[in-house]
Amino acid sequence: MSNQRKKNFQIEAFKHRVVMDPKYADKTWKILEHAIHEIYNHNASGLSFEELYSMVLHKFGEKLYSELVATMTAHLKDIAQSVEAAQGGSFLEELNRKWNDHNKALQMIRDILMYMDRTYIPSTQKTPVHELGLNLWRENVIYSSQIRTRLLNMLLELVHSERTGEVIDRGIMRNITKMLMDLGPSVYGQEFETNFLQVSAEFYRVESQKFIECCDCGDYLKKAERRLNEEMDRVSHYLDPRSEKKITSVVEKEMIENHMLRLIHMENSGLVHMLCDDKYEDLGRMYNLFCRVTDGLSKIREVMTSHIRESGKQLVTDPERLKDPVEFVQRLLDEKDKYDKIINLAFNNDKSFQNALNSSFEYFINLNLRSPEFISLFVDDKLRKGLKGVSEDDVEVTLDKVMMLFRYLQEKDVFEKYYKQHLAKRLLSGKTVSDDAERSLIVKLKTECGYQFTSKLEGMFTDMKTSQDTMQGFYASHPELGDGPTLTVQVLTTGSWPTQSSITCNLPAEMSALCDKFRSYYLGTHTGRRLSWQTNMGTADLKATFGKGQKHELNVSTYQMCVLMLFNNADTLSYKEIEQSTEIPASDLKRCLQSLALVKGRNVLRKEPMSKDVGEDDTFFVNDKFSSKLYKVKIGTVVAQKESEPEKQETRQRVEEDRKPQIEAAIVRIMKSRKQLDHNNLIAEVTKQLQSRFLANPTEVKKRIESLIERDFLERDDSDRKLYRYLA
Repeated sequence: MSNQRKKNFQIEAFKHRVVMDPKYADKTWKILEHAIHEIYNHNASGLSFEELYSMVLHKFGEKLYSELVATMTAHLKDIAQSVEAAQGGSFLEELNRKWNDHNKALQMIRDILMYMDRTYIPSTQKTPVHELGLNLWRENVIYSSQIRTRLLNMLLELVHSERTGEVIDRGIMRNITKMLMDLGPSVYGQEFETNFLQVSAEFYRVESQKFIECCDCGDYLKKAERRLNEEMDRVSHYLDPRSEKKITSVVEKEMIENHMLRLIHMENSGLVHMLCDDKYEDLGRMYNLFCRVTDGLSKIREVMTSHIRESGKQLVTDPERLKDPVEFVQRLLDEKDKYDKIINLAFNNDKSFQNALNSSFEYFINLNLRSPEFISLFVDDKLRKGLKGVSEDDVEVTLDKVMMLFRYLQEKDVFEKYYKQHLAKRLLSGKTVSDDAERSLIVKLKTECGYQFTSKLEGMFTDMKTSQDTMQGFYASHPELGDGPTLTVQVLTTGSWPTQSSITCNLPAEMSALCDKFRSYYLGTHTGRRLSWQTNMGTADLKATFGKGQKHELNVSTYQMCVLMLFNNADTLSYKEIEQSTEIPASDLKRCLQSLALVKGRNVLRKEPMSKDVGEDDTFFVNDKFSSKLYKVKIGTVVAQKESEPEKQETRQRVEEDRKPQIEAAIVRIMKSRKQLDHNNLIAEVTKQLQSRFLANPTEVKKRIESLIERDFLERDDSDRKLYRYLA
């Protein structure tokens, strides 16, 4: 009974505590309202937090919140009227001042109503005090009919003034736009940014049209670049950072994208003009601007590619420029250096531009079927004399450039043929300027194309070294030969050196006897071998005495030696007599006599009648009046020469013959792996496998397939004649 009474007492006491004076809320609110007025009037005012705490605790939060909204709204309407009354430039200043006041007041009000903000508002899902204050400012001030349009127009007017060169108060602009951002992204966008972008688009549309009518391409791009930088600077100083991408997109579209083709093709100042005149700064500016718009770089790349291909085509097909192979290749290298520099300095070393450059060079270099020959001749020239005195680093640079052109060649095997011929002449005549440079290039070729490509070239160097050892052994076994004429023989392995028909001539008796001794020595030490003399590839040093006892040492070819030695026993010889005595082939003999009798400063012979060419009725005699400031005189030095038309045809035929077994080997490899394959795919695979050496002709591949079918390596399917099977 006592426990039950105690429980009832506690309940009665609790009910008694919640009964309050109904006027309590009104009295407390009056205190709060007075405090808010004082805050907005910049007067410090105290308020008992305990009383506000009690209002919330005793369920008067709703009244407190609604009265807060009403009081703040009344104050903000008064503020709106004050801002509306401001004239001219003071409009933004007044708005900014009132905004700052409102923020300070809002902070104090939020502090006073902290307990309500933390308890009542979350439980009732009402807007927090600070956010409420921003919303009320937006609705009563910014959205005021007398402020809204005026604010937008004034902001846009200030931006326009700045664009036209006037100085504006960026501080007030920053504060106002910051206010719009603080009121929410949608407010900044709706009340300013959307209109700002529209007005900007129109401004730059008009300006770009004016500029493009009166400026050349370079000047226009400078103006566009400057405008972009100005807009980015404007954003960094007083606009929302998120506006940067939007406003730059506007400038890019109006000033660049809409005028791309006109700028690129602008007469006397467009892209081609910039490329021709190496306008690195303008090209770099065009690249940096065009990369900002859709398809901008592809447009530049297309025009650049077209220009390079066209100018390259003119270069490789101009008959005048084909007269000098070394100059021809140097022009190619200069052109490549030019565009490499442009891509590096102006186009940010863009790989897509480098690829376009490479494809362009590959296109036009292969338009000239003699490009492989000319590149080999260029190498020949450099390795004979062009690299003399050049540092090792510079030599490597030159060789790397040669390899770059080599990579563009579709017929690398043609280059190999010519290179082997030219290397042979350099080695046999002792004219190479550097063995290290020769070997370095072979290493580069091996790296590029594999061991098979260079095995024969390396074999040529091996033969040269072996020949030195052989000659030492020969003279060691014939000590009696030390006082007479000396013989140096280079024994060449047939498979490694260029194919040469065995052309012999009648050597002077002294040399013929020496050659016989060497043959006996060599065949005596190497069983099962055959020697055939290549007299057309040799050289000789002769001591000669002319009129008045003038003495010289003549460096001549073997053919020239044979001709000159005849004059030891005759004062005058006819062409027919020389031909009969030496048995030198007619074409070689005529070139030989031309070099001896018709080259100024080297004419150790004279001929009658005097003419530019050698005829079969001509007569020759020693030129007693020959003189030279040099004791050693080189005559008919082997130099890089272009092939004659028959020689070109012969080289081409040899190349075509060499390709046949390579094509067949590729077909067999593919079919052995795939077992069966249709015609088109087999052609494609063969072409792909062989492209590192040459571009296989589909017609020739088809012939090789037929040949393999005839020899039972392949067979056709009975039902599908375009399907091949491998016969194991």
